Amino acid sequence: KTREPLSQKPQPSLVHGDLWGGNKGFCRDKGETVPVIFDPATYYGDREVDVAMTYVFGGFNDDFYEGYESEWPLPEGHEKRRTVYNLYHILNHEVLFGGGYLRQAQGMIRQILNY
Repeated sequence: KTREPLSQKPQPSLVHGDLWGGNKGFCRDKGETVPVIFDPATYYGDREVDVAMTYVFGGFNDDFYEGYESEWPLPEGHEKRRTVYNLYHILNHEVLFGGGYLRQAQGMIRQILNY
């Protein structure tokens, strides 16, 4: 049952790999303000990993998610996979920074085991 959220077969996509609010911004291009993303850790994987990470530290508003959904809707079950994908980042932050990340990771693991 716990494996069910990851039973999908996603199409490999080129992902940013570190898409959080600190790695997005805006610049001027030919008189227009355009969005940019930077500092990638690029690889091929499930596109949901990037969308999931945007929830870890915030920084993305409803317009971002509505725009994404209008271009390429996320498949059923993405909310559960979000927790699985973000567990990696929370565990990584526990190793790097300590603090409350361990408790957060434990809560995420309990949530995953209850799927």
